[in-house]
Amino acid sequence: MRTGEPLPAVGEVLAALATGLWHWDTATGLVTVDAEAARLLGLPAEGTVLTEAQTRARLHPVDWNEITGVIQLAVAEGTLAEVRIRIMDDQGRVVRVVRSRSKPSFDPVKRAYELIGTLQEVTEPRPGTPADRTAVTGDWRRSREAFLLDAGRALAEARSTEEVLRVAAGLSMPGFSPDGLAVFGVEGDRLTVIGHHGHRPGDESPFTQMSLQTDYPAAEVARTGRAVYLSSPEQYKARYPLTWPLAAHFGRQSWAFLPLTVAGRTMGAWMAAFTHPVAFTPDERSVLTTVARMLAQALTRAGAAETQRELTEGLQRSMLPTLGPEIPGMTLAARYIPTGGGLQVGGDWYDMIPLPGGTSRTRSGGGRFALVIGDVQGHDVRAAGLMGQLRIALRAYAAEGHRPDAVLSRASRFLYGLTHTDGADATADLRFATCLYIEVDPVTGVLETARAGHLDPAVRMADGTVLVRSTAGGLPLGIDPDADYPTTRLALEPGEALMMCTDGLLETGGHDLDTGWRRVRGILETHEGGLEELADALVQAVHGPSSHHTTGPLADRREDDIAVLLVCRQGEGNGLGAATPVRPPGRRTVLTVAQAEPERIAESRRQVRELLHDWACADQVDSAVLLVSEMLTNVLVHTDADALLLAEVTGAPGERRLRIEVTDTSDDLPHKRRPGELASSGRGLVLIELLADEWGVAPRGEGKSIWFDLYEPSAGVSEDVSEGAA
Repeated sequence: MRTGEPLPAVGEVLAALATGLWHWDTATGLVTVDAEAARLLGLPAEGTVLTEAQTRARLHPVDWNEITGVIQLAVAEGTLAEVRIRIMDDQGRVVRVVRSRSKPSFDPVKRAYELIGTLQEVTEPRPGTPADRTAVTGDWRRSREAFLLDAGRALAEARSTEEVLRVAAGLSMPGFSPDGLAVFGVEGDRLTVIGHHGHRPGDESPFTQMSLQTDYPAAEVARTGRAVYLSSPEQYKARYPLTWPLAAHFGRQSWAFLPLTVAGRTMGAWMAAFTHPVAFTPDERSVLTTVARMLAQALTRAGAAETQRELTEGLQRSMLPTLGPEIPGMTLAARYIPTGGGLQVGGDWYDMIPLPGGTSRTRSGGGRFALVIGDVQGHDVRAAGLMGQLRIALRAYAAEGHRPDAVLSRASRFLYGLTHTDGADATADLRFATCLYIEVDPVTGVLETARAGHLDPAVRMADGTVLVRSTAGGLPLGIDPDADYPTTRLALEPGEALMMCTDGLLETGGHDLDTGWRRVRGILETHEGGLEELADALVQAVHGPSSHHTTGPLADRREDDIAVLLVCRQGEGNGLGAATPVRPPGRRTVLTVAQAEPERIAESRRQVRELLHDWACADQVDSAVLLVSEMLTNVLVHTDADALLLAEVTGAPGERRLRIEVTDTSDDLPHKRRPGELASSGRGLVLIELLADEWGVAPRGEGKSIWFDLYEPSAGVSEDVSEGAA
């Protein structure tokens, strides 16, 4: 071409360069192409108008979706849209790869995109290839898709901000992995550093609490919501001269600052820095933008989860008390484990309440105290709220000096008032609560218990024998505002420990109350160590790794909250955690059988069997159980009084004595009779005389006591007796 001659037409130039021209208007849904563009699309070489569906049929499906994403990104950043497109034939085979460059625009009135661009056949280069190196053709697109899938999965599984940052630092982007990362957040009008990778500790100091108005790329991104790409140090220095000295000493060659946007709100910025020059092609920008979006969502989820955990843990901690100062002669331990899912708050609770007044005082000036454990139905926010209110009410009623039965009666009326309303939704969310309330006298070891539908307490004797102490009880709190809660008096001997727990301790891991109790009882019987170690062992047995191998028959049972409260009365050289354990001289159990509670005779037989769990002669155990049943029945049938059972084992193994004593307030002494063959009664004393080694009747100030003794035979004698019986 000679100087002064007119330039050739644009169409002629494009045709000479084998470059086609296309126009796409999303408002009309039409794509207009010239002859060269039609040829590149695999159509006859003539200008034509295509629908979006016809155009999409000529392109690889993945590339069509990428075109729409790149167009939106280019409009948002005010840059050119460049994308590589695979052209397909009618058989679904790739016939060529073309590059499209266009300048899209967005009409907010029509809410439509319009673009005019070029199409040119090219060899697909690997992104990140420096300009002075030959482009390498490879399956980079497939690698990118695999990388994004892996990155998305890893970020979705991250559960904390620290874990999200660790995943982001380990991302290996195909072809252009950054070696320096930083995540910036926004607090008010300040830029903060949430985390970084590839920098030394302390390098983030100049960027912490930086004003959003600072001439710094991350501040601009957080302020405007638009990405900033800097391909060279010269470009960085020219665009941000004031803050360039802060970045210069890191020795990087390229930087990408991308907004962290969630639901249209920019929450911060992500910086990816490279030690090699990067051109930031549309493909590279697309990968970075996708990672930034996933990173923003992961940080949002992690932040919400951390806030929720902090809130729920704080809520639960505020509702669960400390066990207070040390009590002379007593040690206490407690554990609370929330259920594994949801908000991790629930309705289980425990408490220790100092009581006013009292007839006995400890040397430190403290007196009696109450131990409370309970479980509000459910393990959600409402259950936690009701638990907090109920706990405060129980403390208030106890502080007024009421006895255990009165405390639970008032608490039941209080909970009934909270959960029962007169509106249309009066039965929408009725709740009840189980509770065990025990007043403890630390000097005498006397326990006054009242129970509202809760599990009975268990006592571990000084020699390791474990008994469930049956106590009188009433309905769960909140069901009947006029419910009564009878009290039961127990005694905690020196060296004995009492366990109170919620049903979650027994039923966790698919167990029912029976199989769960057998598992927990084994821990109580075999434990050696202090009370804190026992609490840990109980929780570990049902929640630790070993619990997965000891699932119960109900393997699909839903997990529940766990609350455990332990109290031990220390003795001279015995008790949990004693430095020099001394074997206790004996063990005993006490049980009251009221006239209106004949079913407690069965409980008496069970407790005697548990008391004699290691007795050498099984026949004597059967005899003792039979005689206990006979003696208690005689009291209930022939008198109007209640019966008090005392069973005591003393002596060394192989030389022990069992004494069982039944006391009542009737003055009528029993008489030995000769019942006929068909008589239905009158054999009580005959059985005692036949089966007991010694027995007797002792008048009391008010009433009488019937007792009998059994002496444990040695192992050899027991075997001889068994062989003789055989």
